[in-house]
Amino acid sequence: MAAATDRTAYWRAWQERWDRQQEWYLPDREERFRVMLDAVEALTGTEPRVLDLACGTGSITARLLRRLPGAVSTGADLDPALLTIARGTFEGDDRVTFVSVDLTAPDWPAKLPYDRYDAVLTATALHWLPTEPLRALYRQLADLVRPGGVFVNADHMPDDSTPRISAAHRAFTEARQRRQKEAGAQDWADWWQEAAADPVLAGAVRERHAIYGDPAQGGHPRGEPHPPSWHVAALRDAGFAEARVAWASLTDAAVLALR
Repeated sequence: MAAATDRTAYWRAWQERWDRQQEWYLPDREERFRVMLDAVEALTGTEPRVLDLACGTGSITARLLRRLPGAVSTGADLDPALLTIARGTFEGDDRVTFVSVDLTAPDWPAKLPYDRYDAVLTATALHWLPTEPLRALYRQLADLVRPGGVFVNADHMPDDSTPRISAAHRAFTEARQRRQKEAGAQDWADWWQEAAADPVLAGAVRERHAIYGDPAQGGHPRGEPHPPSWHVAALRDAGFAEARVAWASLTDAAVLALR
């Protein structure tokens, strides 16, 4: 029993470190999660079947199950290190399944355990995709979400039409991050360096770097971020009946689409 408890605490500690690192970039991260889950509960009820898309360590799944214990979740991601943490965190919870998928592969939905979902949720992930692969993904999601179901994408969605506002906000954010870094906060590269030094995670981190590259050199390929209006139009074009902005900051937004 003690060994199982220690193992659970170990994985949860890594998930907590991931959350803190993400909050260094996104201080309003919990607010966007709340809005996301408000939409799920309002539109699909208290026991939804959810696809946590590009799930990382399972941050959305953790909050989903705390709020809606009757939900079930499929976490889908390609990153072997983050999936290792997610699987360890939710070990023994039969409400949760994790699958390794490449969202740019045309047949990735075939790896999911269900053909349809009440909700598909994703956060701070799809901006890595170039424009046309993202359009193709939205069309696939329109097939995965059941009629009456929802999709929410909370991500970086900058608006280049307000350059002075954007510049002021960028300077404000960089000053905040600098203060927090001096106080000991981890950024993306720091977190990955710590993970690579952990003997339990080191192998999965090497696999991850083989896919995406070393975060110290930038990591992920750069996608093509778009403003919220682009996502709303693209989701309607993909086959969703309604789409709108559900939440927004000066740089990010959560776009909600109803099938």
